[in-house]
Amino acid sequence: MAAAKKRPFLGGEDMDGKKVKGDLRGGKPHIAALILARGGSKGIPLKNIKMLAGVPLIGWVLRAAVDSELFGSIWVSTDHEKIEKVARAWGAQVHRRSPEVSRDSSSSLETIQEFVRLNPGVDIICNIQATSPCLHPHHLKQALAKITEEGFESVFSVVRRHHFRWKEVKKGVPYFTEGSSTVALNLNPNRRLRRQDWDGELCENGSFYITSRDLIEKGILQGGKVAYFEMGAEYSVDIDVDIDWPVAEQRVLRYGYFGKDKPEVVRLLLCNLSGCLTDGQIYVSAEGLEMVSLNTRDSMGICMLQKEGVEVIIISSIDNPIPKVMVEKLSKQIGCEIRHNVEDKLSEVDKLRKERELVWKEVAYMGNDEPDVQCLNLSGLSAVPQDATLVSRNAAKYACHSAAGRGALREFAEHILLLKKKAKSQMEQDRIPRD
Repeated sequence: MAAAKKRPFLGGEDMDGKKVKGDLRGGKPHIAALILARGGSKGIPLKNIKMLAGVPLIGWVLRAAVDSELFGSIWVSTDHEKIEKVARAWGAQVHRRSPEVSRDSSSSLETIQEFVRLNPGVDIICNIQATSPCLHPHHLKQALAKITEEGFESVFSVVRRHHFRWKEVKKGVPYFTEGSSTVALNLNPNRRLRRQDWDGELCENGSFYITSRDLIEKGILQGGKVAYFEMGAEYSVDIDVDIDWPVAEQRVLRYGYFGKDKPEVVRLLLCNLSGCLTDGQIYVSAEGLEMVSLNTRDSMGICMLQKEGVEVIIISSIDNPIPKVMVEKLSKQIGCEIRHNVEDKLSEVDKLRKERELVWKEVAYMGNDEPDVQCLNLSGLSAVPQDATLVSRNAAKYACHSAAGRGALREFAEHILLLKKKAKSQMEQDRIPRD
């Protein structure tokens, strides 16, 4: 995950949590992206930050919004501290919604209206649904052009469906009375059309709603001169209940937006011993025996990578207090090489890369402190544990939710393997005729 970018903002709090006032916009309409992410989801608890294909659910739409480069500000409206932290990490500002619009009965429109009242400099609001992980920047660009270039006041996303609909029969209606038998709503049962002979119907897919400030203040989300933007069925994914999750994960691997660069195919992973594979602590028994803690999830992550053809090498720096004999035992335990007493990490990593005739994009690196920054920046994929230092977190492309020695390496391994699947899926997709 790339480091959070500073962005112009109107009001509320900046990235450091400081109160700020509105800014001047130079006469241009201020277009704000707004993602509503309440913490009290009934179907899936804290659904908006649950990991989907290695990324928090809300991270998929935030990445698309940031990379579209359309918005003067990008906001997440939430009532939950954990969601706020994830939102800031992915480049958004935070609108802490009031209790009045955080109830189960609160509507999206009420929450957007509160945001508009508190941010008088916003002219156009693009409400993006956090549960639409296959949203791409080009969807937002084409839809927003309908407002900025064609003069529409509101635009919303739709998908074309070819579903035959029938009228519901209410329970308890007596047999042979009016309303006891169903009737077709959008077809003639005696002349059923083939799919290719029917245009289908346009249905809201809930991905986004773009509306002018004036309409929101009037309590209207879709109105005025209104247009729809049609998205392909492959991009129309919604997550509401648990059974939607595995389907969404498979869809996002094939059709999700993974950033401006193509997914990297990693062939070599280098990882710090202390502070990444272990928690950095050395335990001393009453008999004077030294011990370190090794998480079986992390060792399994190494094994998973090796099975997929990724070489794993652990690096132990020269100032690491772990004795050589313990390092040798650890190497046997985890089944991979440990380079001990490395004085210059960048030189060592570059040497290993050149020996294997790899480019930097084929190298992944996991570090946790200032000496790792150069390697984190150069590597095609890089990660830090949850408890890494700020300077290393800012340099890494992915920040783990797990701490060092608590499954962080396993988490990064799964992220690498998911991107390998994505790269393979893209290659397969490129071979599919698009007509």
